[in-house]
Amino acid sequence: MIEILNGIVETVAFNGMNGVRIHHNRETDNYPIHWHTAMEIIMPFKNDYGITIGSNEMVVEPDDIIIIPPGELHTLKAPSSGSRLIVLIDYSLLCNLKGMDQLLHSLHPYCIIRGKNNDDLANELSASLRDCLLEIESEYFGGTPFREARIYSLLINFFVIIGRESGNLAAMFGNFTTNKQHEYVQKFMNICSYINEHCTEDVTVDELASLAGFSKFHFARLFKQFTNVSYYDYLTRKRIEHAEALLITPDISITEVAMQSGFNSLSTFNRVFKNVKGCTPSEYKGMNRQPRN
Repeated sequence: MIEILNGIVETVAFNGMNGVRIHHNRETDNYPIHWHTAMEIIMPFKNDYGITIGSNEMVVEPDDIIIIPPGELHTLKAPSSGSRLIVLIDYSLLCNLKGMDQLLHSLHPYCIIRGKNNDDLANELSASLRDCLLEIESEYFGGTPFREARIYSLLINFFVIIGRESGNLAAMFGNFTTNKQHEYVQKFMNICSYINEHCTEDVTVDELASLAGFSKFHFARLFKQFTNVSYYDYLTRKRIEHAEALLITPDISITEVAMQSGFNSLSTFNRVFKNVKGCTPSEYKGMNRQPRN
C-alpha cells in the first residue's frame, strides 16, 4: 500500500512506531515504479510475488526473503491472490551502528535469501531469518510492553545474522591468521566509513591505501575481498546516493549536483548516473518533480 507518492518518490509514513512500518499485505494491485529512503524487506507467505529492481526481473516465492535497499527504483507485481509480509525500516536506525553501513551498502541493488536450498547451512540461515521476521511481526501487532525496543533488537539481530554470514572472515581473508583477519576487517570497516564521510571530495586510491597501510595494488585486492566491489565502485555508489538526494531539490541545477557530489565533469556524472540508476539525471529529476497546484 503506497500512501504518499510524489512522482516516483514514496514517503513512508511510520505510523505508531518510530522508523518501522509493517504490512501483512494481501493486495492484488500492482505497485508502479517508485523508490523510497526506507529499506524494504518482503517475505511472501502464500503465492509468488513479482519484483523488478532496475532491469532485474525476478519472482520471490513463499518463504523467500528479499531486501531492497534505500533509493532503488522498483515495481511490484501481485498475483490474483496471496499474502506477504512487508517491512519498511528507516535506514538511519541501523546505518550509524559500526559496520552496519558497509553491510547495508553491500546489499545493493537487492539481496534474496531463498527459502529452499540444497545446502543445509543455507537452509539454517534462511530459517533463522524467517523466524526473526515472524517475531518482529508478532511484536509489531501485539501489545506487549517494550515492543518497540524488542523490534529494534530483532532488526539488528536480523542484519547481524546476514553480516556474519556474508562477512565470513575465512572467506574474505582466508590466508591470514585469526588475529590478522580481525585486524584487516577493522581496517576496511574504517576505510568504508572514511569513504562514506568524504565521498564528495577528491578521494584517491593512494590516499585510501595509505590510510590502510598497504600498497595501492594490495589495498585494491583486499578491499574487493572485503566488500565484493572495487573501491572505485564503492566510492561511485556513495556519490550517486548523495546526488539522488540533491536531484529531488527543485532549486539546484544538474551541473551543481554533479560538482557537489564529487564528479569532475557533467558528462562523467551523466554517464555514471545512467549506468547505476538506468536513467539520466535529467530524467530522474523530471520523474521526481512535484506537480504544480
